Amino acid sequence: MTRVAAIDCGTNSIRLLVTDLDPVANGQHDLDRRLRIVRLGKDVDRTGVLSPEALARTFETLREYAGIIEGLGADRVRMVATSATRDAANRDEFVAGVVDVLGVEPEVVSGAAEAGLSFDGAVRGLPYGAGAPYLVVDIGGGSTELALGTDGVTAARSVDIGCVRLTERRFLADPPTPEQVAAARADIEAALDEAAAVVPIGDARTLVGLAGSVTTVAAIHLELAEYDSVAIHHSRIPAQRVRAISDHLLTLTHDQRLAIGPMHPGRADVIAAGALVLRCVVDRAGVDEVLVSEHDILDGIAWSVVSD
Repeated sequence: MTRVAAIDCGTNSIRLLVTDLDPVANGQHDLDRRLRIVRLGKDVDRTGVLSPEALARTFETLREYAGIIEGLGADRVRMVATSATRDAANRDEFVAGVVDVLGVEPEVVSGAAEAGLSFDGAVRGLPYGAGAPYLVVDIGGGSTELALGTDGVTAARSVDIGCVRLTERRFLADPPTPEQVAAARADIEAALDEAAAVVPIGDARTLVGLAGSVTTVAAIHLELAEYDSVAIHHSRIPAQRVRAISDHLLTLTHDQRLAIGPMHPGRADVIAAGALVLRCVVDRAGVDEVLVSEHDILDGIAWSVVSD
């Protein structure tokens, strides 16, 4: 067994996984898995830079994570940064701060690499009956990754339709107006057209949904009183429920969304946009349901450490 620490730094959240991995038996035993909403990518779509406040929030969380990693004695550490950092003109400032706090350099990966890591983390241990090929959709804050494959990725594309980006760009009213929803949907459909030129979305037999927007929709579907990752992992959301939940969230104010039992406080302002992305992907893929996975890019990052 090898003890590794994986950090996924996205537009909305930064997450840590410390786990023991056995590549021979394909075994995984998690010791710590946690998430902090830091909104690193706040206003990046508009300004093109990471704000001092966002960087400070991120570095504060990384100091917490560094203590956990040291305490658990991880043998190797890999940190991956995605959409917001790819887009930021001052990403060198981010990289220097991470090295200072964590002692390792974050890897600012391409959208294609991000999709591959998400696919690898998600398809390990899928339940019996999940037919291939799988379409793994990872709805992040700044971008959404779509990856199709069976044993590995055969086609992948990253498009700039994340829940934070869409909320900041389109949802200026609370709740958003029908005109704002229509504009956001047009953005999503245009991005899916772009993705479909590379990824045959309609070929998927199983749609596997990842990340906070998807797991929150699953928690709402399951009528959970509070967030429960065990209940959510490998649950299934019928397509008609995805549509109904998306439609409902678009009619609620921020405070009404925040009052939903399993809603993370840092996700209440962006969940309507994330659910709308999921709805559009479900419609484009023509599937009957979404298979939800709590294992995602974070697990893919961890396994990549022992696959080198």
